[in-house]
Amino acid sequence: MDSVSPSFCMAKWHHVTMYMARGQTHSCYHPAPHDIPLSELKQSPSALHNTREKIRERQQMIQGERPSGCQYCWNIEDLGSEYISDRHDRNASIYNPDRLANIIADPEQHVNPQYIEISFGNECNFKCGYCHPMHSSSYTKEIEQHGPYTSVMNHRNDIDWYKIYPEEGNPYIRAWWDWWPEMSKTLDILRITGGEPLLQQSTWRLLDDLIKNPLPGLELNINSNLGVKSVLVDRLCEKIKYLTDNNCIKTFKLYTSVDTWADRAEYLRTGMDLELWERNLLRYLNNTQMPITFMITFNILSVTSFKQLLDKILEWRRLESSTNSKNGWQRIRFDTPYLKEPLQYDINILPKDEYMPYMYNNLEFIKQNTREGDPHSFTQIEYERFKRLVKYMETTQYTEDRILQGRQDFHNWFTEYDRRRGTSFPNTFPEMMNFFNDCKGLGSAV
Repeated sequence: MDSVSPSFCMAKWHHVTMYMARGQTHSCYHPAPHDIPLSELKQSPSALHNTREKIRERQQMIQGERPSGCQYCWNIEDLGSEYISDRHDRNASIYNPDRLANIIADPEQHVNPQYIEISFGNECNFKCGYCHPMHSSSYTKEIEQHGPYTSVMNHRNDIDWYKIYPEEGNPYIRAWWDWWPEMSKTLDILRITGGEPLLQQSTWRLLDDLIKNPLPGLELNINSNLGVKSVLVDRLCEKIKYLTDNNCIKTFKLYTSVDTWADRAEYLRTGMDLELWERNLLRYLNNTQMPITFMITFNILSVTSFKQLLDKILEWRRLESSTNSKNGWQRIRFDTPYLKEPLQYDINILPKDEYMPYMYNNLEFIKQNTREGDPHSFTQIEYERFKRLVKYMETTQYTEDRILQGRQDFHNWFTEYDRRRGTSFPNTFPEMMNFFNDCKGLGSAV
C-alpha cells in the first residue's frame, strides 16, 4: 500500500457501513458517519456508498494525507511499527491487484464494495449505556420519557437533531434493493447489523432472497445481541443451515457483544438477560457448525472484571470442542477493540497507577493460557490484540482538562443512569467506589 501513499487504505473504497434508518454511511466504521444526500441517491443507488464526501477523503489518501476521521488507526500506528492498526488488517483482507489498479486509474469512480455492513433499522430491545438512541428504539423511548442527560458534557443523547426513517417506505432501503442485483455480483462479505437485526423484516427478506437467488461466493455475517426470544434464534439457525447446506452462500459468521460478565454485563447492556443470552449462545453452537465472535467493546467498566469473561470464554471453548470435536478450527472467537467515546466510558480517564495492574493481570492470564492450535486456549492473535490495548492505555496521556471533564461526567452520568434505570453502580462495582467518590468531589462539567 505504501507504493500508493503512507496513508492509503482500501477500506475507503471497498469497505462500507450504511445506516438505513437515518441515511448515513462511513468507510470503515471508525470515522464518524455522514449523511447520504437524497439528491445524490436519485442519480445512482450506488451513492449509498460513493458519496461526494467519501470521494474527497479518497483523494486525500491518494495524496498521502491523513483524513481526520481515521484517527483511530493513526493512534495505533503512532505507537510504533510493531503495532498493527485496523488499516493494516483492512488492507491485508481487501487487497487485490486488480482492485488497486482500478482505484489508481480513477480515484473518483463509483465502486461496488467488497465488504458491506448494513443496518436496516434501529429497532432494538437493548439500550447499552455507551450506545445512542439513533441505534436503539428502546433507548429512544428512554430519552422521550426522561429527556437527554443534561448533567454531562459528553453523550447527552439528544434526539431532536436527526430523523429516523421507519423500515417500511424507507427511501434508503428502496435504493438498497435497487442496487442489490448489480452490487451483489462482486460482493465478498455482507454483514447485517442493527439495532437488532433479528427484529427487522429486511433481514429475513434478505435471507429468503439468498435462498431463491444463491450467491455461492458470499460470506454472510450477522450481528445479534442474542437477547431476543429463542424462537428467533431457532429460526436463524434453520435459515443458516439451509443456506450453507445448499451452497446458497459460501459461509456464515455470527457476531455478538459482551464486555464483561455477571451482573456487570447486564449493567452495561440494559435489557440483557444473561441467562437467556447464554442459552441462546449454546442453542446456536449446538444447532449450527458456524463460528461466533464476541465483539468486546473494551471500556472503563470492563477493566476490573474482565478476567471473569476470559474464564467463561475458556469454559465455552472446552464445552464446544468436547461436543463438536470434529471441527479442527476455533468456533468461539473474540476481539478487544477499545471504546474511544463517550469520554466517561474511556479507560484513559482512570488513574493508571491503580488500574493498570488489572490490565497487566488480564494480559498475563491470556498469555499463560495461549497455546496456538489448542481449541481450549487463547490464540496468539488474541493475545497480541489485547497486548496492544494494554500498551494503548499505558502510553496514552490526556490533558488535565480532558481527564477532569471525563471524571466529572463519569460520576454525573452513572448517577443519573442509576436513577433512570433502577440500577446501582455502588453495588455492581464496589471496587471502583474510591474512583467514583473522587469523581464526585470534582463537581459538574456542565
